[in-house]
Amino acid sequence: MTRGRRRKVDTPRSPRLGYKSDICRTHNRCVLTPTCAFRSGRLDPYHTQVEFAVKHLGMMTVRGHFSDVTSSGTIDPENPANSSFEVTIDVASIKTHNPQRDNDLKSSNFLELEKYPTITFKSTRIEPAGGDHYTMTGDLTIKGNTRQVTLPVMRYGEFNDPGMMGHRIAYSAEAQINRKDFGLTMDAFLDGRLVVGNEVKIQIEVEAVEQKAEAQKEQSAAATRA
Repeated sequence: MTRGRRRKVDTPRSPRLGYKSDICRTHNRCVLTPTCAFRSGRLDPYHTQVEFAVKHLGMMTVRGHFSDVTSSGTIDPENPANSSFEVTIDVASIKTHNPQRDNDLKSSNFLELEKYPTITFKSTRIEPAGGDHYTMTGDLTIKGNTRQVTLPVMRYGEFNDPGMMGHRIAYSAEAQINRKDFGLTMDAFLDGRLVVGNEVKIQIEVEAVEQKAEAQKEQSAAATRA
């Protein structure tokens, strides 16, 4: 038997200093070369998540999230003032790993789902705060009550793969609110301790997709359907 000749398989080279590539990542951060600079993008509604945390009896932290979140807006890393962010949360999608507690949170005791089915946030101003940090101010509406809140924002990841997921930047934002400012005033005490804490921590994570990459994908999809 004659042994077959082994076929040589070309493998892509790893990005190096001075090596131009559309996929130019260093430690999960994109090297901002002319072939890789993120110009402007829009938020990916399928990669947006909102989580919250509140103290129970002043001790354990109860964490939850909303499984139905819609986001929209544009991101301009070079000119943050041109950026905008809006998120709509379906109150019915609240999850805290306890169905009884979820139902209580959706009731008139707290979020009053039947009357106020959504929570919204709309940015009014986004400013640079040095490096990968920004400050975002906007209007948060819960249970029909709108208050201005300011969130520190951090850019914590970047990924560029034109053939698959496109050019993306990930951002996280955090806020701490007093639930009573938004009409969630129901109190219950056990042994003098507040069952549900007043301070609620909120964390938002989003991915922005470069518009150029999105347009190319839409054109490819249209050509495939034709």
